[in-house]
Order: sequence, then structure tokens, then C-alpha cells
Amino acid sequence: MSSTPAAIARYRTLLLIISGMGGALYGYDLGIIGAALLYLDKSIALSDQQTSLIVAAVLAGGTISCLLAGILADLFGRRTIALVSAILFLISVALICFSNGFWLLISGRLLQGLSAGMIVLVIPLYLAECLPAAVRGRGTAIFQLALTIGIMVAMAVGAGFAAMVENDSQLGDPIAIHTVQDVAWRMMFATAAIPGLLFLFGCLFIAESPRWLQRRGRSDAALAALSRSLPAHEAGAELAAIAQGAPRAGASEGSLFQRRFIIPFILACSILALNQATGINSLLQYVVIIMSQAGLGEADAANAGLGITVVNVLFTIVALFLVDRKGRTFLLKVGTSGIIVALLLCAFVFNRFESQMNDITTEMQAQVTTTGLSRPVADVDDVPMRLTVVYDAGEGAKLVSVSSQAKDPVLNLAPAKDKTLTIVRARLGPQPDPSTGWLAMGCFMLYIASFAVGPGVCVWLAMSELMPNRIRAVGMGVALLLNQGVATCIAAVFLPTVGAYGYAAMFLAWGGATVVYFLIAAFVLPETKGRTLEDIERGFDKRK
Repeated sequence: MSSTPAAIARYRTLLLIISGMGGALYGYDLGIIGAALLYLDKSIALSDQQTSLIVAAVLAGGTISCLLAGILADLFGRRTIALVSAILFLISVALICFSNGFWLLISGRLLQGLSAGMIVLVIPLYLAECLPAAVRGRGTAIFQLALTIGIMVAMAVGAGFAAMVENDSQLGDPIAIHTVQDVAWRMMFATAAIPGLLFLFGCLFIAESPRWLQRRGRSDAALAALSRSLPAHEAGAELAAIAQGAPRAGASEGSLFQRRFIIPFILACSILALNQATGINSLLQYVVIIMSQAGLGEADAANAGLGITVVNVLFTIVALFLVDRKGRTFLLKVGTSGIIVALLLCAFVFNRFESQMNDITTEMQAQVTTTGLSRPVADVDDVPMRLTVVYDAGEGAKLVSVSSQAKDPVLNLAPAKDKTLTIVRARLGPQPDPSTGWLAMGCFMLYIASFAVGPGVCVWLAMSELMPNRIRAVGMGVALLLNQGVATCIAAVFLPTVGAYGYAAMFLAWGGATVVYFLIAAFVLPETKGRTLEDIERGFDKRK
């Protein structure tokens, strides 16, 4: 069976659309919770602990997916798990939108995490196994591009509903205000059903992975699947190459820890771990407050944060056009080099004013009462001051910063119910001038542009291309679990490190990890551009 060139082009386009919808779902899921929480707890009575659990439920679901999705994809097929992930996502949206209490909310968020974990594993896996080598990089880059767009759209949707709530709040009717707040957070989640339905609908029209079919001894089905994306003669040659490297149907698939699999497995895991060790998640999470501490006003800092998401999207588009032309190692070397320079500049900029700050932790802890702490921040000798505090109100470390030039220059902290307030670190010093903030923003722009053009796109390719066929799904699950583990560790140490040593120390630590990333990309990572998955695997076999 063969397809016409037009049919092949349409099918490849469909695969790219599926990639985009999967990435958009994952990105929207990451980006919407912050805005929704502004109104969710005003509609449904939640304790602070329950709110934290609702936020963390997605991470828990994603962790479970990392453990199971690879195994399930090997047992039931890549397309099947993609369909399951779409169905789970739509169920989660329904549970959240119609919830009236904690248990439905957390069930929906847990299902969202399960779905997101499946998507982030199975879509890069499916694309790697289905797209021709010449466009495989572009297809996976579209996944990352859609992910960044999904985050940006989520922020825009959140801002739109926030504006709606603000307008209605001016009417002063408490019932109307409560109603619009309740509608706002539910609609924020409900809008995610649109890409979810498109993703589900698209998955109905794609073939199963030819490599999975061949491993199950279904050669005719594998050839039919290949023929949808390749001309007949190329499909036959590709199937022969797949068959040469595939185990016989019913044969042992092999262990992750067989000698022939160790090098590519460790290399892929290293790339995923180092991707998080650049500090990308923590920087994106705290970038607005970091820039406000560097001297920007609240509005300028918020606008700069939005600008960074736009830069992320634009440079992901650049990577989309370069990844199959220049190759993965080239983009990784360029990207990690830029990140190193940006982090060193950030460390220099922040050290200039952090070195002038005084530690007042003991003084502030002495001011804490059973009800909390209230401390005004005033100018000193007509010099604007900034107070930065890392504290624990009984629910983990949090960061807050108040400038003497703020509209309400008072720091108010209160412990959670039946908890005590602890000041982890408090530092007081001159408020940096706005030029320092804009310089910091320039450094962050360089950082995010470098990340987007290199590690942001190439991490998915490293995960899917380096893993040998026989362990690809399970190996990717383990690598993603490691990726999440490193992200969790960095999140756990970020605030304590900033509190104890300042942002400059954190930037230097991330820079050191990125140097290791650059060295691996430059001297260890093989180039996979334009090579079939079987050819990449044979290259590692020769290293044994």
C-alpha cells in the first residue's frame, strides 16, 4: 500500500498538529493554575494545606505517569496511550469545572497530572518513531513551541478573566462579585477542553507507531503505518532497517541495565537532569519578584515577565527552523554557552547590590508574635530601602520582598492555623535603581533566548532519539522521573539558598551545572540530525 505525495504531506502535517496540541495542553496546564487560585478559594472553602495539595496534585500525577506511562506505552501502544491521555484530560476538566469541594478538585488535578505526564512522554516518543529522520527535529520542536504558547495563552486567559472580575467588582454587589469569581476560575479550566477535544479527535486519525507494531510481529501493519508518512520505496527500506534491530515477537525486550543500553541511557538521563539544573523552572516561577528586587517597579516587573514568555516563544520558533539544519549538538552548544554567559552576568549584577544588604534575621524573629509579624519599611536618610524575607509560616519556605517606595510599604506575615511563623532569613539594604532592574531583565532575556534555542527543544529529542528501540518507552519514563526529581530538588533548595547566600550564589550554581551540560554537548553527545533511530542505536553499539 502506498500513498500519494499529497496524502503523505497531509499526514505529516497531521502528526505535527497532534504534536502541537499535546504541547499546548501541557503548557496550558502548567500556566493556568496560578491565575485560577486567585478566585478558587473565594468560591470553595479551602484550608491553606488543601490549596497546597491541589497545586501539588499535578506533580504527584505526573510522577505516577513517569513510572507507568512507559510501561503502558510498551504494552498497549503509543497511539492508545495518547488517546487515554486525552480522555483523562477531558475527564479532569469536567471534574474541576463541576466541583463543589476539595475532593473533586484534587481528583481532577490528579487526573490532569496523570494526563500531562502521559502526554510529555508519549508524544515525543511517538514523533520520534513515526516522523522521517529529515523532519523529526522539527516535529519535536513544534511540541516545545506549542508548550510555550500554551503557557502564554494560559497567562492571557487568566489576565482576561481577572479583568472581567475587576470590572464587575466595581459594581459593589457582593453576590455578583462572588458569582463572577466563581465563573472565572471554572471557565479558566473549561477553556482547556478545546485543545483537549482537538487532541483527542486528531489521535483518532493517526496510525500506531510502526516500530511498536514491528516489535509485536505485525509487519504488515508496520508497513502500512510507514507508508502514510513515506513513499513506498522508502517505507520498505525503513521497515527492513527496523526489523533488523527489533527483537522477535515474544522475545525478551531486554533490561535497561544491559551493557549495550547503559551509555545511551545514562547520556539521555544526564541531558534531562542537566536541563533542569540550569534553573529554568525556578527562574520562570520567580522572575517577576526577582526583577522587582533588582529595582523594577511592580508593573514593569510584571510586564518584563510577560516579555520573557514572548521571547521564549520567538526563539523556540528560531530553533524550529534550525534544529534539522544545524543539528542538535550545535544548538545545545550555542544555547548552553548563552546560558552560562547570562548567569555569570546575572551573578555580577545581583552581587553588586546584595553585598550592600544587612542581615536582620535575629531582629525580625524577635518581633514575631503568636499572630505573626507586621513591619513597615521606610527610607533611611532619604535612601529607598528594600526588605527581603524568606519565611516559613508552617507550609514550607516562601519569599517576600517589600520596597519602601511601594504603595503600602508594610510587611505583614501570619502563620498558618496552629502553626508558628519562622523567619529563615531577612535582609535589608538600599533599593537598586531601575537601571539595575533593566540590566537584570536583559540578562534574563539572554538566558531564556539561549534556553529556548538549545536545551528547550533538544531535551525532547535527546530523550527520544538516544534511547535504544527496545527500552525507549521505559527508559524515557525513568529519564522524565529523574528530570522531575532534579526540578523538585532545585525548587526545594532555591529559597533557602537565596535566603542564606543571595541570588548571585544561586546563579553561579546554575552556571556551574550548565558548564557540565556544555561539555557533554560538545564532547560526548553524538549528532543525531538526519539519522534513523536504528542508525543512532548502531552508533552506540560500536562503542561497546
